[in-house]
Amino acid sequence: MLKPTDTRNPDHYHRVVDCQWGCPAHTNVPEYIRLIANGQYTESYLLNRKSNIFPGILGRTCDRPCEPVCRRVRLDGEPVAICRLKRVASDLRDDITGFLPTIPEEKNGKRIACIGAGCASLTVANDLLPLGYEVTIFEKLAKPGGLMWTNIPEFRLPAKVLWEEIDYILDMGVDLRLNSPIDSLAALLEEDYDAVFIGSGAPKGKELNLPGRWDSEQIHIGIEWLESVRFGHIDKCGDRVLVIGVGNTAMDCCRTAQRLGASDVKVMARKTKPYFKASPWELEDAIEEQVEILENHSPSRFIIEDGKVVAMEFDLVTWTPGENGRLKAEVHGSKIIECDEVILAIGQDTAFPWIERDIGIDFNKWDMPIVDKTTFMTSVPGVFMGGDAAWGPENIIWGVEHGHQAAISIHAWCEGRPLTDRPPEGMNLISQKMGLHEWSYSNDYDEAQRVKMRHVDLQERFKRLDIEVEEGFDIEQTLTEVERCLNCDIQTHFEADLCIECDACIDICPLDCLTITPNGTEEEVTRRLTAPLLNYPEEPLFISEDLPQTGRIMVKDEDLCIHCGLCAERCPTAAWDMRKSDLLVPYAGLAAGELHPGMSIMDLALNGGAAEGELAGAGAGAEPTGAGAG
Repeated sequence: MLKPTDTRNPDHYHRVVDCQWGCPAHTNVPEYIRLIANGQYTESYLLNRKSNIFPGILGRTCDRPCEPVCRRVRLDGEPVAICRLKRVASDLRDDITGFLPTIPEEKNGKRIACIGAGCASLTVANDLLPLGYEVTIFEKLAKPGGLMWTNIPEFRLPAKVLWEEIDYILDMGVDLRLNSPIDSLAALLEEDYDAVFIGSGAPKGKELNLPGRWDSEQIHIGIEWLESVRFGHIDKCGDRVLVIGVGNTAMDCCRTAQRLGASDVKVMARKTKPYFKASPWELEDAIEEQVEILENHSPSRFIIEDGKVVAMEFDLVTWTPGENGRLKAEVHGSKIIECDEVILAIGQDTAFPWIERDIGIDFNKWDMPIVDKTTFMTSVPGVFMGGDAAWGPENIIWGVEHGHQAAISIHAWCEGRPLTDRPPEGMNLISQKMGLHEWSYSNDYDEAQRVKMRHVDLQERFKRLDIEVEEGFDIEQTLTEVERCLNCDIQTHFEADLCIECDACIDICPLDCLTITPNGTEEEVTRRLTAPLLNYPEEPLFISEDLPQTGRIMVKDEDLCIHCGLCAERCPTAAWDMRKSDLLVPYAGLAAGELHPGMSIMDLALNGGAAEGELAGAGAGAEPTGAGAG
């Protein structure tokens, strides 16, 4: 017999909100989109910033793990433009400096050292400074930001946006030491720090050791080349440029080369498009700028004349399935392509020459420090690690979440508490009923297609490196796109003891996601559903308690539901209700739903904080649960 779903457990409704479940930092996407729809851009930005401390940066550069899982994809094939709406909130907000956490003048006596001034270390500082910690960040370069600064070109991420959001954190009181590489972790551990966080990124580009590689200075490592461009050491390039690799770094390299004077830029791919690692939108932008992408070209040698690269030779290959599911290349010939410069963008590695191998940190067979994926601590007590440094290159949003979790561990470590006792999440469950057939959210299904981003004209965008290509949504586009959101956090909440089994909800459901059936085994119940299962068990089922009239159960396929509210409107006994599930996420020093002093505007942002919980608890239908209850 199937057991009833425990909807008081935050995980069930969290899973239903696919975008928030897919986001590493669990950003409350539907709520910030509704705030944008209401013109509350500042509140939307602040709600974003609670989990994702770089809304403006990530509104332009995020790899968007929330979008492929968006429920809208299952309806019309295109997700809500979640990332680009985040940028709308950032671009249109007011000044938020008055609503950042108040930093206590009296410190708690604990000192934390962070290595690297990238997204993970900045997040650690953001979370610990309001608790009274003194945070020192050591950065080897002349500016902070890590790869956000050195490897993302200004035509994608304007410097103003980057520095503004980094300064929000630095201005909290970070002791930032630029041009200060750490050459010895052992020496740092001898200093008077209570904990050390390693957020040094993945600063080493992968090599391509082929004949001729070291015989010319016109062969570059992609991330090093982008860094040189950023710092002004490179301001021009050859006319014919080959970029090896098809990841996001390769896309940044080929587009940057065009802006430095190249007229013939080719991206060389060993495999076909389904195997490209670049984000689809990055590929689209490169193709729009007339970058040529050649598939099934495997590099075999560099051709050098008089110390200069003049061409590369490629094997022409096809791929067939081999042993263990790996593709096997079959060579059909070769091809020589002339060039003036080559940029290698085939991946990144971590590098730890400054970590002595005799200080107790365990390394794996890939020469990576072994890091606990729950506590983010290495094998040396008090030494933590996150971001790209921990498990290799990921997107910025992963580094942010690593920083949040590491900060929780660092705080527990400094207080002498077990690191494995992670603070629980909580949930507020609040009725959205405004009248007999009226809800506090827009529940009409809008058939509009995904809005297209506006771009600067091709003739204009190549004039300077700092001309941002994407112009952002205008107000009309924004209002169209926000209505595409299905409000997946507005849950169809069911109370079995109120149900009279009239079948009204089943009759009116446009997606046939509801079924009343006798209980039984999983196989028996799923076979009797009104509509066949498509994505189970990745998408959950709701199973009710026994219904009072017949002892049968109500089953809801959460995968199919579009949260239209028709079942709740039609139900004569209010057994169905539309309730907003607000996930409450804990942070360092803050239980789920708590806020730092000085952040009262977050109450207006309806972020599930303490004030909202108190207000919600006073009204009908409010049901605080989990760690946020009380």
